[in-house]
Amino acid sequence: MKNMMTKLGVKLLTPAKNEQGAQSLEWLGLAALLILVLGIISTAVSGQSGAISGLISSIIAKISGMVG
Repeated sequence: MKNMMTKLGVKLLTPAKNEQGAQSLEWLGLAALLILVLGIISTAVSGQSGAISGLISSIIAKISGMVG
């Protein structure tokens, strides 16, 4: 009986140890999410190039004023 339970346990746990495919799917999901976020950001700021450069120069000026 103990031998049968051991074999059953090995059969049930063997597929759980192979997580390489699951990790690949997680990385693909993260890459897809990153691409989606970057696409949304680029669409949102596509017509505002002057505003973005003004914002960046303002941030740089404030940091320069704080540093000295």
